[in-house]
Amino acid sequence: MMTVSAFKWVPPFAQGLVRDLRVRWALEEAGLPYQVKLIDNTVQASPDYRKLQPFGQVPVLEEDGLVLFESGAIVLHIANKCEALLPADSAGRARAVTWLFAALNSIEIVIQPLAEVDLFFAQEEWAKLRRPGVVESLKERLGELAAHLGEREYLEDCFTAGDLMMATVLRILRHTDVLDGFPTLKAYKERCEARPAFQRALAAQMAPFQQPRA
Repeated sequence: MMTVSAFKWVPPFAQGLVRDLRVRWALEEAGLPYQVKLIDNTVQASPDYRKLQPFGQVPVLEEDGLVLFESGAIVLHIANKCEALLPADSAGRARAVTWLFAALNSIEIVIQPLAEVDLFFAQEEWAKLRRPGVVESLKERLGELAAHLGEREYLEDCFTAGDLMMATVLRILRHTDVLDGFPTLKAYKERCEARPAFQRALAAQMAPFQQPRA
């Protein structure tokens, strides 16, 4: 059985966004059983954990001696095990993988600076000055994504690992109203979030956060 590392607790602004959610969702879509290894700051900084994840982050996937880190790599590994996340035909698979990388390299890369400005440095003068430019760049990229999506339900002919990754990336904007300006993208994200596999994954991630802290 696969084991996924996750945090025992994170601040409220991060709950429901930690990247093990992407892995849990992929496993739920694939119908693959897994167990979770909850870690705290002490474990995160330990030499043993750093052997598994050099940067001390989550998630780590352990499977029969194989150790993987980086959520994109793990989701792709899981997706290769089932047609629920990657189409059977080679062209469809290639396009789905392209969208998985696009979510990380073309969309998340312009969303993350806004999250950092808003959630970590909101009171800093430099952040206030930088924010309008960050938002402008983000809206330009989201407009390009919306133009491709058009009236489609998903990025390609059916839901794939590319949609899974893209939806989790778009969720980073939940503290803003940016997606209100892109109704097709907002509806797309909500459509992905409505999937039963996502709901199960989210509930599983949130459960430890709702326990009293020791």
